[in-house]
Amino acid sequence: MRKHFSLKSKIFIGIFLLVSSISGLALATPAEETELAKLDKIEAELELQRDWAKYRWNKASTDCYQNYWVNYCLRSARADYRKEIDPISEQERALHEVQRNLRKSIKDQEDQKRAAERAAPEKAAERADNQREFEDKQKAAAARAADLEQRRKDAPKRAQENKAGTQLD
Repeated sequence: MRKHFSLKSKIFIGIFLLVSSISGLALATPAEETELAKLDKIEAELELQRDWAKYRWNKASTDCYQNYWVNYCLRSARADYRKEIDPISEQERALHEVQRNLRKSIKDQEDQKRAAERAAPEKAAERADNQREFEDKQKAAAARAADLEQRRKDAPKRAQENKAGTQLD
C-alpha cells in the first residue's frame, strides 16, 4: 500500500538539478518564474506524498495498540515510515536548493533592473525636481511659521489698537 515516487517526479527533479548545476546559463526572468512554478507543483506533490506517508504511519501506530507486542510493532511502523519518508526528504532538500537558487537569481535580476532605473538620467532629473519641491515646501512652511509667530507677538498690540478704535466717546 506504499506509494513511492513516480518516475515523472524523479525525472523533473533530475532535470532541475542539472539545470541548476550549469552555472554559465543566465535564464530570463519569465523562464525562471515558469520553472519556479513547475518546482512549486513538484513540491506540492512531495508534500502530498509526505502527508500520505504520515497518515499510513499514524494508522499503523494506532493499530499497534491492538497487538500484544506494542513496542515492537511501533518500532516496525516507525522504521517503515522512515523508509518511506527519507527519499521524500532527500528530494525536498534538492528541490528547495534549486528553488533557492532560482529565487536568488530572480531577485538579483530585479535588483539590477531597479539599480539601472535609479541610475537613469530621467530618474535623476525627477529626484532633483522632487528635492527642489521639497525644499520649496520647507521654506514656505518656515515662512508661514515665522508669520504666525510674528502675529502671535503682535496680537496684544493689535488687540489694543482694536480696543482703542472701537471705543465710542
